[in-house]
Amino acid sequence: MLDILRPKISAIITTNKGANAKLQDICNLLKTTIDHYDWVGFYFKNGDRRELKLGPYAGEPTDHALIPFGKGICGQVAESNKNFVVPDVQAQDNYIACSITVKAEIVVPLFVNGENIGQIDIDSNTPDPFTEADERFLEFVNSEVAKIL
Repeated sequence: MLDILRPKISAIITTNKGANAKLQDICNLLKTTIDHYDWVGFYFKNGDRRELKLGPYAGEPTDHALIPFGKGICGQVAESNKNFVVPDVQAQDNYIACSITVKAEIVVPLFVNGENIGQIDIDSNTPDPFTEADERFLEFVNSEVAKIL
C-alpha cells in the first residue's frame, strides 16, 4: 500500500497549488488511504521560538496548536532530530494526549538543507500499528515536502 502512494505524493508536490494546499492534500490522502492513520498533520518550527506550530492536518481538531520543544512526542523530535515511534502512548511519561482514542503515534522530522524545520505527526487508534515501512514511507513524504519549502 505505501509504495502505491509514493507516486501520488510526488504528483501532489508537482501541482500548481500553494505549499499549504499541497500539505493539506497529503494529509487528506494519508488519512483516507491508510487505515491506521487516524490523524495526520504537520508541525513547523515557530519562527525563532523554541516551539512548534500546527500546520495543515486531517482528522479531529486538536487543542495543541503550539507545542514547546521537549514536550510530548513532537517536542522531543524537535530536539532529537530523530524519528520517534510510540507503540503505546500510555506507556510514555512525556506524552500530550490529543484524544482518548489515540493508542500509538509516529513522528518523523522534516529537514530542509539539513535543518529540522518541522515534522509529520501521525496518531493511530490502533495499538502498535507502525512498522519500519511506515518510517521509511514518512521519510520519503518529508523528502518530497522539503522540495516545496
